[in-house]
Amino acid sequence: MKISVIVATYNRIDALDFVLQSLETQTDSNFEILIADDGSKSDTQDFINALKLKSKLQIKHVWHEDLGFRLALIRNLASAEASGEYFIFLDGDCVVQPDFVAQHRSLAKKGCFTTGSRALLNEALTKDILSWPHWDFTKFRKNLLSYRLSGGINKYWPLKIKLGDGAWRNYKKFVWRRIKGCNLACWKADALAIGGFDETMTGWGHEDADFVFRLQNRGLIRKSGSWATEVLHLYHRINDQSNAAENERRVREKILAKAQ
Repeated sequence: MKISVIVATYNRIDALDFVLQSLETQTDSNFEILIADDGSKSDTQDFINALKLKSKLQIKHVWHEDLGFRLALIRNLASAEASGEYFIFLDGDCVVQPDFVAQHRSLAKKGCFTTGSRALLNEALTKDILSWPHWDFTKFRKNLLSYRLSGGINKYWPLKIKLGDGAWRNYKKFVWRRIKGCNLACWKADALAIGGFDETMTGWGHEDADFVFRLQNRGLIRKSGSWATEVLHLYHRINDQSNAAENERRVREKILAKAQ
């Protein structure tokens, strides 16, 4: 099965560069990349065009005009261009481990989808890593304990120990915890069956929870990708969250309607 990794980005070439470098080193190479660009300036297009000339990755750049935070729409537009049977949604500031695609593939089961996990890097560690000449997972892993002890990263053991599949990964009901659109995977057919992400949910926040709720509401089993698929989430300033409360209200309305 071919996998489509859909990488969301917006005007952050330095982080996107390291994310794509980390995808270059995957142990599982049967995947394509679709960069879901929520209206970045032309320098992002220039960077991607130059990368295509030297990269072994299959990369397609899907862009729309910058009319505000429209992550749901650009993810849907990128999904429509994808040729893979299985989608992994990733953010352009989330560097991945070499077995990221392989781990997601191992958890991909019919009738299921996976909500992955992340490790948060602080501002100082992020700046340090982005100053490296290139992404080097071996170097990062070698220094992981010191990063953890200094507070540069908030996790250690989930990046050192990988656990296999099992019923313990299955959520019994919908919960908000650990829903991260920056690391989320599902079958293309299931994403299409629910109409993708809700494009009317604009601004930062909870379009991923809405997507997960509708997948579960369709009868799919949500699997935890923790202790297998952790991504390294580079630091960024907090986004404008002015729409978050309204987006959350809309999701909770759907949950309440289902319960009645």
